[in-house]
Amino acid sequence: MDTDLNALAVFTLVAEEKNFRAAADRLGVTRSAVSQTISRLEARMGIALVRRTTRSISLTEAGERLNAALMPALADIRAAVETTGSLHGRPRGQLRLAVSSIAERFLAGPMLAGFAAAYPDIQLDITVTDAEFDIVAEGYDAGVRLGEVIEQDMIAVPVSGEQRQLAVCSAAYLERHGAPAHPRELDAHRCIGWRPAPRVAPYRWEFAEDGQELAVAVAPEITTNDMALMIKLAIAGAGITFGMEDTFRTAIARGELVPVLQDYCPHFAGFYLYYPNRRNLAPKLRALIAHLRTSRT
Repeated sequence: MDTDLNALAVFTLVAEEKNFRAAADRLGVTRSAVSQTISRLEARMGIALVRRTTRSISLTEAGERLNAALMPALADIRAAVETTGSLHGRPRGQLRLAVSSIAERFLAGPMLAGFAAAYPDIQLDITVTDAEFDIVAEGYDAGVRLGEVIEQDMIAVPVSGEQRQLAVCSAAYLERHGAPAHPRELDAHRCIGWRPAPRVAPYRWEFAEDGQELAVAVAPEITTNDMALMIKLAIAGAGITFGMEDTFRTAIARGELVPVLQDYCPHFAGFYLYYPNRRNLAPKLRALIAHLRTSRT
């Protein structure tokens, strides 16, 4: 069977957009042309790749497998094209990043603003998300996460120093309820927890004692997926909350929040920019890596 590379490229775009019209708009063709291309590809392969409904589309199991296999290869092709094109000018194109919401220093603004100013031909597309997924399969150039959760086969570049998580509350809360002397005493306190999405269990509060991990199953009275709300509630005296030290740094400096249980809050590896190990690294990503290394020195 002859391989129709154009049809495969259209298929990956449809898989990304989950919509024929949106894919057609990006390609500058009609919706019908995209639909017919996918139909011909399915006919040539002898298997359905896309489920069509009146409102949306989704990939079949075969479609999911094909898309996962194609994304790394297409990324290599795009990188090779960009590498060749960069010989005639500056790094350019859209740079898609998936960044953890708690990567405070990366998301603070100055570093990204400096990069955007230095490389005006690169368009940054940043998705702030705490969902776990394959950045390659989802079409991202790179991601930013804590080093401890990055897959072993990824290349990782540090974007922060060591981090730690803190338990914090307001001084008014301490006056009313006192401070816990040990993480296990949190059961007797009002706690404000974080969860990434509805119907997902709140994150565990992880401490350490005598060099050993100590995870405490806290039952929060208040749970939310909004870190900003957690901070506001803690400042208002609603209870003790837990998160990255960088997240609370400003409120602590202002005296609005007070750390507790610090002896049980060890430091650990910080945040890293991570990306797949490729033969041809896209100039736009190479430029970001160089900028990150310069910004940290």
